[in-house]
Amino acid sequence: MAEGFEEERRRLVERLVEEGVVRSRAVAEALMRVPREEFLPPQVREYAYSDMPLPIGYGQTISAPHMVAMMCEYAELEEGMYVLEVGTGSGYHAAVIAEIVGPEGHVYSVERIPELAMFAKRNLERTGYGERVTIIIGDGSRGFEPAAPYDAIIVTAAAPSIPRPLVEQLRVGGRLVIPVGPRYEQVLYVCTRTEKGVVVEKTVPCVFVPLVGEYGWRDEY
Repeated sequence: MAEGFEEERRRLVERLVEEGVVRSRAVAEALMRVPREEFLPPQVREYAYSDMPLPIGYGQTISAPHMVAMMCEYAELEEGMYVLEVGTGSGYHAAVIAEIVGPEGHVYSVERIPELAMFAKRNLERTGYGERVTIIIGDGSRGFEPAAPYDAIIVTAAAPSIPRPLVEQLRVGGRLVIPVGPRYEQVLYVCTRTEKGVVVEKTVPCVFVPLVGEYGWRDEY
């Protein structure tokens, strides 16, 4: 671990707790344990604990730590859960989820850009999460049917509407956290699947890269 990163990480997590973004011990401990700097390209590593998105190549970004925390809190993750992540990016968010669900749970993460999927795989293996996260190269808007149903689904890219396959791949009682809206400003939706249908809660404004795919946007922004 590079000198200074551990202290920067601690200060960031403490601030997110003070601001009420981090509400649970599980999320706080996961953010403390996962080294965000290990999931960044060398040229932006020094900004690892600035609370902002950072470029990771191929027109994609790693989400700001507060958004990672917020999405994990809204998903109500617990130990032993099986979680689908759509949009692996550099693998950081998948590692945080894996830390929360523990060795009894598992994370399946879909990435459409092969080079990023390989970058994430290397990062996850180097930081000890390789066996707890399965990376799939494909269209994340279609989910990943072979491992369904999921206890939670977290989507790290913005969709114009809620993708039907993702709802269908949730177990009853499961939660889908996804940014939905027009191309340059969205709202974070929390969708809970019930026996009678889907309950949708609109939470905070946000801005994400596009979810490109059959049930998302058909092209880049």
